[in-house]
Amino acid sequence: MFNSLKDSIKYSMDFLTLVAELGFPIAAAIAAGYFVFLTLKFILASVTSSVNSMGTIAKGLDLRIDTMTHQLQRIDVKVSHVLGIQPNYERIARAEQSDQRKD
Repeated sequence: MFNSLKDSIKYSMDFLTLVAELGFPIAAAIAAGYFVFLTLKFILASVTSSVNSMGTIAKGLDLRIDTMTHQLQRIDVKVSHVLGIQPNYERIARAEQSDQRKD
């Protein structure tokens, strides 16, 4: 407890020295700027975590869409085979071509 009281007196003396050297309006502006900085830092940290979680959700949904597309193609080919209809191979080839990795 004594150390924290000693530290708080030290910081208040530093602030008072700052006020004495720069004047109260400038010292108050610096303190207000620091408060705004801390507030923005807190807000942006929560926004960043929200955006990251939304990005993860979007990637998961994209994977589901790809899986559903492949499943629909498989069903289309199977139904075409059962009904004796020629499947549209050009459409299937275009879909497979667009699914290739780009790295």
